[in-house]
Amino acid sequence: MPAPRLLLVEDDASLAELLEFRFEQEGYEVSATADGDEALMLAAEETPDLVILDWMIEGTSGIEVCRRLRRDPATARVPIIMLTAREAEEDRVRGLETGADDYLTKPFSPRELLARVAAVLRRVRPALAGETLVVGDLSLDPVAHRVERRSSQLRLGPTEFRLLKHLMEHPSRVFSRSQLLDAVWGRESDVSERTVDVHIRRLRVAIAVPGAEDPVRTLRSAGYALEPV
Repeated sequence: MPAPRLLLVEDDASLAELLEFRFEQEGYEVSATADGDEALMLAAEETPDLVILDWMIEGTSGIEVCRRLRRDPATARVPIIMLTAREAEEDRVRGLETGADDYLTKPFSPRELLARVAAVLRRVRPALAGETLVVGDLSLDPVAHRVERRSSQLRLGPTEFRLLKHLMEHPSRVFSRSQLLDAVWGRESDVSERTVDVHIRRLRVAIAVPGAEDPVRTLRSAGYALEPV
């Protein structure tokens, strides 16, 4: 199972170094920056599984970064945990209303942040915790590598399994071919985008059952999405 990708946006160099070390020890893949504008660029280049976002950072403010991430369809559903030295209730409310999923006031224990990140990911990405994914009439067990639809067990190749798992983790979200290449084949892969089309066709055949709709939606010039059916 791939490591969860975290985007850490924190301008306190010593705290950022500590958090990056602790999360990498726990098996996370961490991208770190102290700059709000760079954070938006990093999120656009590779969608993270979760963002840890300080309120007071260089460049674009943390609250504005949060707002822009929520406006972008590619990152609209990515969970965000905000860090701040602000203790006033109205500041916490503002952060949550802007789109943050959780809020942690400095100083805090790295152990508490680790626990909160794990809890949020279990809620929004159950496959990261080894839990069965269910979208419509499809279910996928990431531990047993079992896929079922309408009580029928399906046979998928390893690439189709990874592709389906990624789509089921983000139901109804549209992914471009390049985004699917990064997520399923890896950023260093030299596979062409046309390969995605081939495996989408194989996936459609593998999950087809009599009387059931095709849950894989194609958006011309945009990409693919998995819909509950």
